Amino acid sequence: MSYDLVVWVGPRPADGAAADERYEELMELLESGGDNSPPSPRLVAYSKALLRRWPDLDESDDSPWVVSPLIADAVGDVFPFAIDSERVDEVAAYAARLAVEQGLVCYDPQEGALRP
Repeated sequence: MSYDLVVWVGPRPADGAAADERYEELMELLESGGDNSPPSPRLVAYSKALLRRWPDLDESDDSPWVVSPLIADAVGDVFPFAIDSERVDEVAAYAARLAVEQGLVCYDPQEGALRP
């Protein structure tokens, strides 16, 4: 089981409804294959910062990530990634804070809410 977060480049939505709408737009774009551009440098930097805290799945049995390499599902300005559900309390809070510190938006699709 996993817990998903989605981080993206752009302005922070004004409210929950705007966040939900932006999330749906981004997921439709990913699912349609409408954007095949490489991950934004800002998302690559974010991924590297997460990997400095916890290694990639292929590098450690103690990795909280579900996919390796962690950045595998990032496209353009959107980076969906999954956390092992047993580590979600520890990892998701840190990942959300780090996103905000780096000027990125972090959305939790399970809660349908922006984090933090």
